[in-house]
Amino acid sequence: QVQLVESGGGLVQAGGSLRLSCAASGSIISINTMGWYRQAPGQQREVVATTTSGGTINYEDSVKGRFTISRDNAKNTVYLQRNSLKPEDTAVYYCYAYLVALRPLRTQDYWGQGTQVTVSS
Repeated sequence: QVQLVESGGGLVQAGGSLRLSCAASGSIISINTMGWYRQAPGQQREVVATTTSGGTINYEDSVKGRFTISRDNAKNTVYLQRNSLKPEDTAVYYCYAYLVALRPLRTQDYWGQGTQVTVSS
């Protein structure tokens, strides 16, 4: 069974920094894409940042220059360094992966349970 486990969420003051981590485990053959989404109360889930196996990185416009996504391929782990946090960054952050596992033997989406990030003013 593939699992994505997030860590690093919590409460932080506006202007502060926080780093999220997500480790993928299970019978993983290859990972095409890993990244982060977030969902604020009453809002739809939106993409924050993604990184592909080829090294392509994409950021949502509002986080460019403040957030940095990186990954450790050997550990199947993706990180999100978040600086200059704003109250509007408050949301549940979800780790995302598009990968191939032994069961099922096809590429598909996987999601973590989510970690709450609250930015106070």
